[in-house]
Amino acid sequence: MYSLNWFNYPNLFRRVLNLWPPFLGAGISIKELSDDFRYGKVKLRMGLTNRNFMGTHFGGSLFAMTDMMYAFMLLKHLGEDHIIWDQSSEIKYLKPGRSNVYAEFFLTEERIEKIRLDAAGGEKCLEKFDVEIRDEKGDVVAKVERTLYIRLKRNRSQ
Repeated sequence: MYSLNWFNYPNLFRRVLNLWPPFLGAGISIKELSDDFRYGKVKLRMGLTNRNFMGTHFGGSLFAMTDMMYAFMLLKHLGEDHIIWDQSSEIKYLKPGRSNVYAEFFLTEERIEKIRLDAAGGEKCLEKFDVEIRDEKGDVVAKVERTLYIRLKRNRSQ
């Protein structure tokens, strides 16, 4: 049976994710995704459905906009013979978000290779990624630290 490899079509992949109900309902959209999956930019629009009582961005939406990007980017580079999960995350709110906000995600070839080597023996690898959420003026609204659990699937580590 034929299976579409979404990673071969970054623009289609981005568009499909933008229709995913948790993103769509929260006002989250992937604005950019490089063909090599080493750069991504996510937008959270300010809207009625994601404001808190103070009229600023709901914290959960700010947090959610950083979910999945590094996992998908790494899955593209490491392959489906790896397990990649969010293990933990922490967010620090620095100022109220009153406009559309953006988060950018970067992966270097060196970091990808380091992770590949760390996970090659089948042991878990915990990798931390820092993400800044910025408003339209470029001011940092929040900082997120995501820790990903990465491991070669057991039947592949021999």
